[in-house]
Amino acid sequence: MKKAKLLWVDLEMTGLDPEKDRILEVAAIATDWDFEVLQDKEGNQAVMTAVVKVSEDLISKRMVGEFWEKNAASRDGLIRQNAGGESAGEVEQKLLDFVDKWFGSEVILAGNSIHQDRKFIDREWPKLAARLHYRMLDVSAWKVVFEGKYGKKFIKRETHRALDDIQGSIEELKWYLGMVK
Repeated sequence: MKKAKLLWVDLEMTGLDPEKDRILEVAAIATDWDFEVLQDKEGNQAVMTAVVKVSEDLISKRMVGEFWEKNAASRDGLIRQNAGGESAGEVEQKLLDFVDKWFGSEVILAGNSIHQDRKFIDREWPKLAARLHYRMLDVSAWKVVFEGKYGKKFIKRETHRALDDIQGSIEELKWYLGMVK
């Protein structure tokens, strides 16, 4: 089976402070360098999602303010699914199994503003963090260059749900690369 080159990850969290907030939802997609999702012999795609169970007390304290009011539908969906979530350790093990299946020794993390997600991974999933390469592919760096230098802006759907967001990040990078061919 062909080994993946990039581990695309998107996290939805209660907020952006890795010390106070927690991961609620994760999506992961394994792709090659053409950003195509890998498949195994049975035709199963290299895509996984999981929900992390977070205390209702933490949710009520952290998922407040202007951002969450503006994105109430996403917030409400994340809160509803929380009851069926798994422990952070169980989700980390699922991610490790995913990495074992689809990757060789090098696992490069990719995504939009992935440095922020990496802070949460380092804090909450240290075994996964230990498997990740120190280099990352951050789509937001492309965004900064294309908007700042060329005035070109990719219009991405903003659902604030992990799987939709990571698929959007892959589409976005393909769009930027299409501009330089």
